[in-house]
Amino acid sequence: SRRSTAVTMKTTLATRYVTIPAGVTLDVKARQVRVKGHRGTLQRSFRHAQVEMVKEGSNKLKVNVWNGKRAELAKLRTVCSHIENMITGVQRGYVYKLRFVYAHFPINGSISQSKDQIEVRNFIGQKHVRTIKMAEGVTVDFSADQKDEIFVRGNNLEDVSQCAATIQQATTVHNKDIRKFLDGVYVSEKGHAEEAPEQA
Repeated sequence: SRRSTAVTMKTTLATRYVTIPAGVTLDVKARQVRVKGHRGTLQRSFRHAQVEMVKEGSNKLKVNVWNGKRAELAKLRTVCSHIENMITGVQRGYVYKLRFVYAHFPINGSISQSKDQIEVRNFIGQKHVRTIKMAEGVTVDFSADQKDEIFVRGNNLEDVSQCAATIQQATTVHNKDIRKFLDGVYVSEKGHAEEAPEQA
């Protein structure tokens, strides 16, 4: 078979902008991004990505990729999305709601006083206690309105979603028909800890 002689083109310059809203300060130095808002501060390194970051004024960040192929151009949007998630985190935060689902054996959850750890007991009648520790900056708490519901809150989207996934995966049914045994702790809703600020 003939070898393909297709040439992969490089794009000389690709640019995306990230808008910095009022009340949020963003500092960038050597691809280290630091975002500060009224909920706290988030910091992240993008040194693995071959991108150029330049602040334009106080309300815009320009991200460039020079001479990028398809993979490098894909990283451009990924990096911008991560920064936008950091901005949303320090402004509004993130919350994942999880529900205890059981047919016969009630699942019992106990949360530490510092709200950084949850223990799940009596899962399908097992004596084994499942202990899940939250990442730094993430808290877990019971819902005040709904029975058998917990909230996982934090500013870092990746930490919040990972902690919620760890809780869900800790209550996975093994060696049984999962179509019949539906017990577990499941993510029911994803959202923000605070309402979006009203636009002036």
